[in-house]
Amino acid sequence: MARCTAPSRGHRSSSAAANCPACSGRGGYGGGGYSYSSYSTPSYSSSQNSGGSVGKSSRSTKPRWSKSGSSVSYTPSQIQSLTPIRETVETKAAQQPDLRDVFLCHAWGDRKDAAKELHDLLEAAGVKVWFSEKDLGLGVPMMRAIDKGLANSKLGLVLVTPAMLERLPQESVADKELSTLLAGNQLIPIVHNTSYEALRNVSPMLASRTGLDTSEDSMKVVAEKIAELVEV
Repeated sequence: MARCTAPSRGHRSSSAAANCPACSGRGGYGGGGYSYSSYSTPSYSSSQNSGGSVGKSSRSTKPRWSKSGSSVSYTPSQIQSLTPIRETVETKAAQQPDLRDVFLCHAWGDRKDAAKELHDLLEAAGVKVWFSEKDLGLGVPMMRAIDKGLANSKLGLVLVTPAMLERLPQESVADKELSTLLAGNQLIPIVHNTSYEALRNVSPMLASRTGLDTSEDSMKVVAEKIAELVEV
């Protein structure tokens, strides 16, 4: 009796099945309990754009910190970039449970518009926000504010807007300082009304960290994702 060659050779095509002494003439790719699907691997549709963020067509899923009943979905790129941030949040929350949830860094020109909108949405979602408009006096340099805010918060958010892109060079933000914050997984850029490409032209270091983008998610969804991220 002829024996099927699928276990050693595999029937990955009709010609392979036709050359098998046991399966020739049966039709299809299978035989002897083996089929093409037994050898295939799952494929994932995830596309990444040149700005370091993932497009709307990317596959959505849930991170481990997302509650079972949550309706918020994430792209694989977002989960990959936010997972180390979540680990920092968990560590800091265990060590200093009285910390605020986030420090919101923004340009002065955004204080009454985009920054306030994000602040209000975060607080509505139950996030405790360190916000310069209520927590910091005027005239304090941005990097000093970041240092102080991060010291009293689980993580920092940088609202990247056209106004922020104008301010960053004026503040002389050193790559070394920014590198320390990013390496500590304490900082998330939130791009709003601009792009990662524009940010890269001003601060390549900050643009190297994929964050959240309001061209992909509404500001409300961004706030919901941050709320899930900081809840421990």
